[in-house]
Amino acid sequence: MRPIQYPVRLTLEEQEKLRSFISKGKSSARSIRRAQILLAADENRPGGCLKELEIAERMQVHVNTVYNVRKAYGEQGWEGAIGRKKRVTPPVAPKVTGEVEAKIIALSCSAPPDGRSRWTLELLADRAVELKYIDSLSHETVRKVLKKNELKPHLRKCWCIPPEQNAAFVAAMEDVLDVYQLPYDADCPVICMDEKPYQLLDEARKPIPMKSAKPRREDSEYVRHGTCSIFIFTEPLAGWRHVTVRQQRTRIDWAEQVRELLDVHYPNAPKIKLVMDNLNTHSIASLYQAFEPETARRLAKRLEIHYTPKHGSWLNIAEIELSVMTSQCLGRRIPSIAELAHELSGWECSRNQGQKGVDWQFTTADARIKLKRLYPQFKD
Repeated sequence: MRPIQYPVRLTLEEQEKLRSFISKGKSSARSIRRAQILLAADENRPGGCLKELEIAERMQVHVNTVYNVRKAYGEQGWEGAIGRKKRVTPPVAPKVTGEVEAKIIALSCSAPPDGRSRWTLELLADRAVELKYIDSLSHETVRKVLKKNELKPHLRKCWCIPPEQNAAFVAAMEDVLDVYQLPYDADCPVICMDEKPYQLLDEARKPIPMKSAKPRREDSEYVRHGTCSIFIFTEPLAGWRHVTVRQQRTRIDWAEQVRELLDVHYPNAPKIKLVMDNLNTHSIASLYQAFEPETARRLAKRLEIHYTPKHGSWLNIAEIELSVMTSQCLGRRIPSIAELAHELSGWECSRNQGQKGVDWQFTTADARIKLKRLYPQFKD
């Protein structure tokens, strides 16, 4: 047994602080045990101090632990003896410096190499080493750099990007936005119209129905039955929409859909404000191509057409209805026009009965602030 080289002689104040420290029980078990060792090794305790071996057996620690606590007390005092010694480590310079990080960011924003559609973490790491930005680099380090700077080269969003400083765009946009701000008027309702191509598909083999713990399984092979066109008209303020299916989307098809809208669904409305995109078939001329001049003129006089700007289809509320219809009704294989029309009729009835509308909030005042870059700039 080692001789006592570091005697422990606690003052009354130190003894009281150690007992209070132990009784609170808020510190780690290691610190509390070391405080108990100090009290047991104190030569000023009533009856004298215990031997190291006896302390070790009572505290269920090694004799060396008792010796280390004594030594810590002699060198650092009771607070240092019960605390954990802080390691002083020299600062290590980061491998990826700010300059290297900036180069990795610029590389991730550049075009990918030939034969690749996008950058991957491995590609970025290899190219950074190839360009001698750094000696070696792992893809995990690249991932951390991209995450830190909120860069996602694996993602891509499709969006209608309008041209900047384009008078024609903002003129059509403000016209449509002003129409959306009009109050409800049964004599002149606001109707939005759009159309969507759809491919008719049939199952090549009968699907396996869903079972417990097993989803419905479909064969990846399918049978094509051609394409068709879906026409949708919606009155946002009334929570109404109407969907039809036609084999094509010619001028004749559009004209017949407009006549159905005016004569069947809105026979008593003197005029209708029709919002739609500026497709070549969406014109008064299509009415004259489909009907006699008297009928065409009668229909045309009841229409007040407002075109969304080119590359501004997001301004058409009918686009929102098409999106909802696609997610709720068309996410499957439908083989025929008759079946498609039946399914769309069910979706239309359900949605109309629920009075689902669109609360359009974007105004002309908002556009002049948030889309300022689209407006022509004038110098004072």
